[in-house]
Amino acid sequence: MSKILIIEDDVNIAELEKDYLEISGYEVVIVNDGQKGILEAKKGEYDLIIIDVMLPSVDGFQICKNLRLVLDIPMIMVSANGDDIDKIRGLGLGANDYITKPFSPNELVARVNAHIKNYKRIKKEIVEEIIESGDLIIDKEKRVVEVAGKGITLTIKEFDILELLARNHGKVFSKEEIFEKIWHVDSIGDMSTVTVHVRNLREKIEMDPTKPKYIETVWGVGYKFKG
Repeated sequence: MSKILIIEDDVNIAELEKDYLEISGYEVVIVNDGQKGILEAKKGEYDLIIIDVMLPSVDGFQICKNLRLVLDIPMIMVSANGDDIDKIRGLGLGANDYITKPFSPNELVARVNAHIKNYKRIKKEIVEEIIESGDLIIDKEKRVVEVAGKGITLTIKEFDILELLARNHGKVFSKEEIFEKIWHVDSIGDMSTVTVHVRNLREKIEMDPTKPKYIETVWGVGYKFKG
């Protein structure tokens, strides 16, 4: 269940937002003071924050600016002021959306749904770009490999082989399959080039290449990632 923080000093509005969000399956917490809202948000327990612009102690703009330094979750600003300059200011400080009062509670729920869905999609994509296994970290986007915090220099083909095996954890690939997927040509004849690349790869990422932790030989078949 996604958790939402509402920072709003108008009790009626806050409770109305809460009711609609809870009906839609969200867990909701209300804080009616700006400074307290900042402290609550920084607990890191929330998936989205709804911030009213006019608040006691600290206004919504300052809250947004403060929280954006430490949180990447979606933030929706709510205000009775629909001036473009305030919208531009709010969005410029890091808000993901700006809604002008009065608004339909259903519209708020729809926007919350959209922002949370988009945020989770982005986070999933980021996570999928990083493969971690023990001391081994593979960053597919940056094409960077680390073992025990130390950067490892791999050739293009070595990285491609490692990424292929790690991305398909536990799946056994024959030398022919590896050759076809990495060199993008049909496997013909001697597959020693795959053997050589795997051997070199083990020399670089394994503590003991004779007893590999990550790339296992499946005798008579090929290789698999077992980290």
